[in-house]
Amino acid sequence: MTAPPYRLVAHHAPTEAGLIAHQRSHCPVLAAVPLLDTVRLTRALYPELPSHRLDYLMRYLRIEPPGRRHRAMPDVQVTARVFERLAAEGGRTGRWRTLSDLDRVGGAGAQTYGVTGRSPGRTGLKS
Repeated sequence: MTAPPYRLVAHHAPTEAGLIAHQRSHCPVLAAVPLLDTVRLTRALYPELPSHRLDYLMRYLRIEPPGRRHRAMPDVQVTARVFERLAAEGGRTGRWRTLSDLDRVGGAGAQTYGVTGRSPGRTGLKS
């Protein structure tokens, strides 16, 4: 990370935000980085889908499953591929054009989430 603005991308960002919040004293810079939630982006782009779970999206978007799914690195790889597809499709359809647009639709500010993974005044995000 050498030049802001940065975003962490996560599938169901409140879960990741909670994990990061637990480590805030050890990684304060990381804890301050806002998140983009691929669940929120997917719901905005494909509201008609019966599920927004990562496995379902992988099949829907025809993303080749990596070996050893449900391990940390393969899940990161799938999430990155899903995000690439969402960013491209949302740009093509005009749903978002800028980082600010992505933040508005799929943003989950790192500072707003506590260890519960919920922001004040919200009920949390569903997957």
